[in-house]
Amino acid sequence: MQYRTNPKNGDQLSALGFGCMRFTKRGAAIDQEKADREMALALEKGVNYFDTAYIYPGSEACLGAFMAKHGCRSRIRVATKLPQYRVNKIEDAERFFAEELARLQTDYVDYYLMHMLNDEQSWARLCGLGIREWLREKVQSGAIRNVGFSFHGGTLQFKALIDAFDWDFCQIQFNYLDERSQAGIEGLNYAAEKGLPVIIMEPLRGGKLAGGLPTGARKVFEGAEPKRSPADWGLRWVWNHPQVTVVLSGMNDVSQVEENCRIASEALPGSLADGDLALYDRVLAAIQKGTRVGCTGCGYCQPCPRGVNIPTCFAAYNSSFSDGLFTGMKEYMMCTTLRKVRSNAGLCVKCGKCEQHCPQHIEIRKELDNVKKRLENPLYKIAAWGAPKFLKY
Repeated sequence: MQYRTNPKNGDQLSALGFGCMRFTKRGAAIDQEKADREMALALEKGVNYFDTAYIYPGSEACLGAFMAKHGCRSRIRVATKLPQYRVNKIEDAERFFAEELARLQTDYVDYYLMHMLNDEQSWARLCGLGIREWLREKVQSGAIRNVGFSFHGGTLQFKALIDAFDWDFCQIQFNYLDERSQAGIEGLNYAAEKGLPVIIMEPLRGGKLAGGLPTGARKVFEGAEPKRSPADWGLRWVWNHPQVTVVLSGMNDVSQVEENCRIASEALPGSLADGDLALYDRVLAAIQKGTRVGCTGCGYCQPCPRGVNIPTCFAAYNSSFSDGLFTGMKEYMMCTTLRKVRSNAGLCVKCGKCEQHCPQHIEIRKELDNVKKRLENPLYKIAAWGAPKFLKY
């Protein structure tokens, strides 16, 4: 196993992390025996970073039962997440955290994240409730070893969040399809320059870059040398970046554990040759044939006077064609609507300020209308209506 150093504290973290969101289920319950085999194999092969969250049904308890059974708590860096969007008073944070410790059968968490913290306003809300003081007390007592946040949003929001607190680490979505969207390469570099370890989620876009590629993109990989699976190529692209500390994979089969551990032992930073990198350009070209808006995510159109996150709206819109409508709507909801201050396309008042700065000369107002028509459909409106109840703001 390849290990990468946490620049904040020197901790040696496995380049491959076990994402505990996709354990196999039998009915409504996780198949504990099967999950145990998969986690045991990963641990045996050197994986020491295990990522879960309060809202992953049964996941924390599954990991806790595994650690208790095998007596391996000291060998594992446990990462879990506070559902900060459900915290309305600091007592809520205390209650959630106590429940997480009980599920995990431990008295401390190595890496604790503010789950889906997507903008500075959400962090300011938490600070108003006393979250900084609460976190400080937990760190001083040893109950939390490192404080971070997981993020879905645009580059500007990400950089603002990085600067809003003395974080110990962060977690972002990053893959060769999202190099210029969400936090993106600019956000990755910014966090690394600040000395933060960066944990990567969705390195294969939830499997899209493994088994869900369009035919043209798949054929590019099939004709490449050496022969590698699309998943192999996708993971190597992420690990090629020295700024990346851990790459999470939601493994739910021993064959996946075997393959990913093998790749993690080989995919060193800077190991891809120029010819390899050119291959991704060809794959992207094949994927992007379905792209509707040629937004590069540069952010020159921002900030919008009405708060519309234009690059994120376009990224989700494009995703709704390349990855399917459900995936695009899910991304759109997470990145623009599940937040205290919304940034969806429907907020646009057509002032045109954005179009004056777009280097791609995109008809932004027209395209935001298209986003609204496609993604702010009746299903979206129902979900958006229920969002305040879910977030409990």
